[in-house]
Amino acid sequence: MTAGTTGQSMPHPVTIRRFRPDDEPAVIGLWESCGLLRPQNDPHKDIARKLRVNPEWFLVAESDGFLVGAVMAGYEGHRGWINYLAVHPDHRRIGLGRKMMAEAERSLRAAGCPKINLQVRPENREAIAFYERTGFNVEGAISLGKRLEVD
Repeated sequence: MTAGTTGQSMPHPVTIRRFRPDDEPAVIGLWESCGLLRPQNDPHKDIARKLRVNPEWFLVAESDGFLVGAVMAGYEGHRGWINYLAVHPDHRRIGLGRKMMAEAERSLRAAGCPKINLQVRPENREAIAFYERTGFNVEGAISLGKRLEVD
């Protein structure tokens, strides 16, 4: 595999492909290893919901038989969204996050998406720095949410 942004090369070839239902346990394990799980969100329900809307935009990265990355993209006609971008801690800083984002961005561009939004928890400084390095800017907006379904 080609060198990542830090000059390191990926230890094994990485394939980015569509999520398959049998990937679910590994994806949830990946999200857990990346600190993305929250008690108010049932990851099984999040996956089921994504599979009902643009399932082709739920991507995983596989290396040597293991899932090492995942990302969900979405587009409702106004803005694209990125959710659950995860790269296994042992596979960070080798360009995999950039590759995952580039593939998600390619899909959104092809759908006519003019802008991508995403949300990052304020304490996740590493993720904010990653997104800034990939061209995202912190914008002056407050994120509000309202649960329509309790997980």
